[in-house]
Amino acid sequence: MDAQARPTIAPAPQRQARGTAGLGLGLLAIVVFALTLPMTRLAVGTPQAPQMSGAFIALGRAAVAAVLSAVFLLATRARRPQGGEWWGLAVTAAGVVFGFPLLTSIALRHVEAVHASVIVGVLPLATAAVGAFLHGQRPSAGFWLCAAAGSALVVVYALWHGDGDFALAPADVLLLGAMACAAIGYGWGARLSQQMRAEHVICWALVLSFPLTLPLALLTRPQAALPASAWWGFGYVAVFSMWLGFFAWYRALALGGTVRVSQVQLLQPFLSMLFAVPLLGEHLDAATVAFGAAVIATVAIGKRMPVRTHA
Repeated sequence: MDAQARPTIAPAPQRQARGTAGLGLGLLAIVVFALTLPMTRLAVGTPQAPQMSGAFIALGRAAVAAVLSAVFLLATRARRPQGGEWWGLAVTAAGVVFGFPLLTSIALRHVEAVHASVIVGVLPLATAAVGAFLHGQRPSAGFWLCAAAGSALVVVYALWHGDGDFALAPADVLLLGAMACAAIGYGWGARLSQQMRAEHVICWALVLSFPLTLPLALLTRPQAALPASAWWGFGYVAVFSMWLGFFAWYRALALGGTVRVSQVQLLQPFLSMLFAVPLLGEHLDAATVAFGAAVIATVAIGKRMPVRTHA
C-alpha cells in the first residue's frame, strides 16, 4: 500500500493520553472558573451595599487582561492571526470577553452566587452543542442523554430554589444569556486552538477588544473609595478568570475535544457554591448537596459514552 494513501490517524494510546490530559486541564480550568461568580459577587456587591458596577467589572477585567496578553504575545513571539482567524477571534471575544462577563456581572448584583452557580449547569450542554456543530463531533445518544439529564437537574434546582413560584427572575434570564455567550466563545476558541497556540487565542481576543474595553472601563470606573475585598474580587476575575484560566481551558478543549471536555463543566456550579460559603457567608443546604451528587454522577457516566468524529 502506498505510504501516501495510508490515513494519518493517531494511535489509540496517544489519543487516550490526549483525552486524559484534556480532562485534567479542563478540571484545573473549571476550578479557576468556579471562583468567578463568588469573586464577581464580592466585587459588585448587593442592592443594599453596592460596590463596583457590573459594566466596570466586565470591561475593566478585560482591559487588565489585555495588557497582560500583549506582554505575553510579545514575550512568546506569537504570530499574527491570518485571514479567517480574525473573524473567529471576534466571535470568541463577543462571547467570553463581552457577553459572559457583562451579563453575569449585572445579574450578580441581584442574586447570590450560590443561586447563580446552578444556572451555570446548562453550560456543558450548550458548549457541547456548539462544539458538535463546529468540530464535526457526533456524540452518541447516551452522551446527549447524560448531558441533558445533568443540565435538567441544575435547571430544576434553580427554579425550585428561587422564590418558590417556579419562574425565572430577570437575573436568571441574564445568566442564561451569559451561558449562551460562553458556549459560543468556548466553541470558537477551541476551534482556533487547533490552528494556533491555545494560550494565544484568548490573548489575541483580548487585545482585539482593547480599543473598546479600555475607554469603556475608564468611563464606568468607580468614583468612590471601595473596600479592599471588592478590589481583590476584581483582581481575581481580571487575572485568573479572564486570562490564565483560559490558558488551561482552550488547551483542554483542543486536546480532549469540545464535546467531551465540556462535560467537566457540570462540576462548576457546585464548586462555585462551595467557594461562596466561606467567601460570602452564603448558605449551602442539603438539597444542594443532593443535586450536586446527582450531577456529578452524570459526569462520570457521560465520560464513558462514545463520541465520534468525522473522518
